[in-house]
Amino acid sequence: MQIAIDRIMHTYDLMMSRTQAASDEARTKVTDYVQSLFDGGEKDPHRLTVFGLTYLRELDGSNDPVKAGFTGL
Repeated sequence: MQIAIDRIMHTYDLMMSRTQAASDEARTKVTDYVQSLFDGGEKDPHRLTVFGLTYLRELDGSNDPVKAGFTGL
């Protein structure tokens, strides 16, 4: 599980420019989220990494299709 969290944070830090405090907060949130997935039975580190990155992108709003300019038309 720790490997997945380290991958998530490394990748997310490359994608986003944030302060150390924001990075620490994101690590705490994604650790709790990945732990819940792990406790629920998901053991694949690659899937945990994808789920964790998706979770962080949803939290910061960068995964919002409307903000990205997609209107469905």
